[in-house]
Amino acid sequence: MPTNFPIHITGHKHPDTDSICSAIGYANLKQKLGYEAIACRLGEINHETDYILKRFGFNEPMILDDARMRLNEIDIDRAVTIKEETTIFEAWQLMSTEKKVLCVVDDNNVLLGVLTNSNISTVAMGDTAKSIELLSKTPIEYIVKTISGALIYAPKVTRLNGKVSIVAVAEHKLDNYELKDRTVIVGNDTEAQLQAIEKDAACLVIVWADYVKDEVIKYAKEKGCAIILSGHGTLNTSRYIFYSSPIKFIMSTNLVTFDKSEFVDDVLNKVVKSRYRSYPVVDDKGKIFGLISRYHLLNARRKQIILVDHNETAQSVDGLAEADLIEVVDHHRIGDIQTSKPINFRNQLVGSTCTIIANLYDENRVPLEKNMAGLLCAAILSDTLNFKSPTTTLTDIHTAQRCARIAELNTDALAKDIFTEGAGLHEKSALDIIENDIKEFTVGNYRVRVGQMSLFDINQIETVREDILKAMRTYVEEKRIDLVLLLFTSLEHHGSALLYMGKEKWIAEEAFPGIDNHKLSLFPDLLSRKKQVMPKLSSVVEGRGGL
Repeated sequence: MPTNFPIHITGHKHPDTDSICSAIGYANLKQKLGYEAIACRLGEINHETDYILKRFGFNEPMILDDARMRLNEIDIDRAVTIKEETTIFEAWQLMSTEKKVLCVVDDNNVLLGVLTNSNISTVAMGDTAKSIELLSKTPIEYIVKTISGALIYAPKVTRLNGKVSIVAVAEHKLDNYELKDRTVIVGNDTEAQLQAIEKDAACLVIVWADYVKDEVIKYAKEKGCAIILSGHGTLNTSRYIFYSSPIKFIMSTNLVTFDKSEFVDDVLNKVVKSRYRSYPVVDDKGKIFGLISRYHLLNARRKQIILVDHNETAQSVDGLAEADLIEVVDHHRIGDIQTSKPINFRNQLVGSTCTIIANLYDENRVPLEKNMAGLLCAAILSDTLNFKSPTTTLTDIHTAQRCARIAELNTDALAKDIFTEGAGLHEKSALDIIENDIKEFTVGNYRVRVGQMSLFDINQIETVREDILKAMRTYVEEKRIDLVLLLFTSLEHHGSALLYMGKEKWIAEEAFPGIDNHKLSLFPDLLSRKKQVMPKLSSVVEGRGGL
């Protein structure tokens, strides 16, 4: 049954037309069946594939560089953000209704720090010296806001030292109070207010009053003493005033953060060595993305993967072992991919994976649309070399012809366009030609890569042969490949020319007597990498004892 989790459908590395088009075709079918399916690719598409995609109106699939889950693909907590000028009181109220961790950001949402209960506890439960220090740096406007007050008067420069006194008028009035530069909480007592100002109080916070007499205001202006009418009684005023400082003074800035593109497993390994409950996740510009905890990491699901047109680890996406492989649709030999549970595995003896995909539309009673039928038809013609490859079956022919009728195409005309316009040799570098459609195989103890390019006329290669050979020498050294063999397959001449390079080139020389890098020799009827080239290479190595 369809799930809410996306399924990534991907072909092999160094993708050819069949690999790309089967991923697009199968993702489209899955979508029509109610799944959230995403077509993917493991590398750059070649010129032929680009031509086919543009001809039938499809975009390139997304790049999938790793099958492991990243932080931006799992469920994480929404970040509750505040600015660094937010007061401690405001942050405390937000924490009581939202998260235990608040993210402090600038105007561009870039993470500056975090605020936790622990930070606030340093003010609420810590030494009073800390509270005094904070209040001495707090603008008067913040105090007004926090105690829901009204600012009656404020001098241009305040002189708060952070200390707060609550005045209780006694027999000796205020004689025993030291009020210089302090914030003084006083009631609706004009005489007490005037005395506090006379003793150089920096700010009067008046409780239980609706107004301040003019003589008090006048005297306050003379002495540079601010006056605030509090919106609370004495107790709450005295409590809240110490929470009026901006949180930038107490927030944590020495943070352990993670980028949203990091892999879940890598992050979990780091988190288990740390002591925090949650961790900010940011993007590549430092903007907050969310918050993660051990819970999110331990309960993160695996990425769901479907493989098309391959079933070997060396050809597949990195990190596949850490993903949830749910299906394989292929037409190659059975490779080395293993699963921990049963999966749908469809391996069919046909010349193209797109043949299987097209028939899956029929099996699921989903009509093929015109452009999709054209895409699948073109991929079948590409992989079967217009039905001339020995891998071609009657199923390929019938399926491609049915797709052609839906798309209103002529298969011969389409094939000629693909292998002429799609080749695009004049636009390719030597490395592009090498990697046009190359696959890696393990033959005995050797790493072997075999590439294939289909051309209408084999002589097109002659003008760039030396450049290709030079690039092949560099390629085998940089990639540490034992043998690279390139097939240039001609539909017109019904055969292939070969170029080869590597320290184990004897394998190609024994498999294909007469192979020569100095001239393009045609090997008649040599059309299939899978059915003709690889068996010959394997036979040679096995004959040497697999060494």
